[in-house]
Formats: sequence, C-alpha cells, structure tokens
Amino acid sequence: MASTACFIIVIKNDIPIYEAELGSAVKKEETAHQHQFILHAALDIVQDLAWTTSAMFLKAMDRFNELVVSVYVTAGHTRLMLLHDSRNEDAIKSFFQEVHELYLKILLNPLYLPGSRITSSHSDTKVRALARKYL
Repeated sequence: MASTACFIIVIKNDIPIYEAELGSAVKKEETAHQHQFILHAALDIVQDLAWTTSAMFLKAMDRFNELVVSVYVTAGHTRLMLLHDSRNEDAIKSFFQEVHELYLKILLNPLYLPGSRITSSHSDTKVRALARKYL
C-alpha cells in the first residue's frame, strides 16, 4: 500500500460525500487537513480538464511535492479523487474502476438518498480493502 493516500468522492457543486485517509503513514490532524486542501484545490483543474477529454481516468493531473492527485470522472460528473505517492497507474485505474462500481451499487440502493454523505461502514470497509489490494 502507498504510505500516503487520501480518497474523496465529490459530486456536483463540489460537495464531498465520502472521505477516507488511506495508507500506512502516521495520521496527524494537520496532515489530513492538508490532504483535503490539496484535493479541493485540484477541483478547478479537474473541472477544466473534464470538459476537454472523453477519458474517465485523468491519471496524474496535479502534483504537490511528492504527492500526486489522480482523478476518475464518472458520466454524471462525480469525481473520484485520490491523493497518493504511488507510481503504478494501472493499479490506480483498477482501484478507481472498482470504487466506481461500488458507488453505482450505493446509488442503486433504495435507502440511499442521492447527494447525501456515504456513511455506511460496509462501503468504507470495501473502499479500504480495495486500497489495500491496489495501492
């Protein structure tokens, strides 16, 4: 697993509905806030790039020191964003594809209100398992 990783799902109007600190690095509160800041700062770049390409996986589209922001944009313009220090793009793409499939299953759940935060511990466990598998 990458030593540092932060993952968020952002819907329209730049509203985060899921956030997770992933990785084996020691977790500090200021580090978590810094990761969120880096990801939210990259949203403007993602917004511009999403309309100029038909690709869903935008690869490494922003950098901060040794950390890289990779983005996967769904057809509904939901952005899956990962801040990481890994170099394996194929594994990151596979991670995004499986999390996208998990997100679609959440949307199909009749008890889930679209646009609300994803608070399911089952979903969180699945995302963390996918991160261990691919990152």
